[in-house]
Amino acid sequence: MLKMAVLLSGSGRTLDNFHERIENGSLAGKIEVVISNVADVLGLKKAAKYGYPALYGPDNRTINKLLQDYDIDIVCLAGYLKLYVPPPELARAVVNIHPSLIPSFCGAGFYGHHVHEAIKARGCTVSGCTVHFANENFDEGPIILQKCVELNYEDDADTIADKVFAVECEAFPEAINRVDQRGIEFFWKRVGM
Repeated sequence: MLKMAVLLSGSGRTLDNFHERIENGSLAGKIEVVISNVADVLGLKKAAKYGYPALYGPDNRTINKLLQDYDIDIVCLAGYLKLYVPPPELARAVVNIHPSLIPSFCGAGFYGHHVHEAIKARGCTVSGCTVHFANENFDEGPIILQKCVELNYEDDADTIADKVFAVECEAFPEAINRVDQRGIEFFWKRVGM
């Protein structure tokens, strides 16, 4: 079972998903702390309601200082909208979810609705999500798991976002379970990083 820190910037929808799956026994993790880079967001209120330490850290230095008080195996970026630079001991243990099939529609500026709008503008007939380890560059770390969704010609960006979020709710917990089963280094060695 992985000891998790969850970093977020907003409403905490992914935190809700993690909490529900931990409660029903389908996620091999335990949330030790939730940190937001935005003060007073709904995600922090949810974390407190669930009984997790809910902390505010406006920047990497502050977040890393807060993490020193917790025994953490993995940091999960759950709607965290900044580039996170972890302390050296967690450098290969940061997991992110991206709302496209990397390497498409990723990198700086491609997050949230920007991704879905770009997918619609390109006329894609599939989309999906990618759970990957994060490194010092946006969306470049080793891929853990991808899930695909079929798109209809009539789908707008909101419909695409809803379809992708539905598979994100399956993919992120499944990816964490795979990391728990195989270990962090398996994924880094798999792609020679």
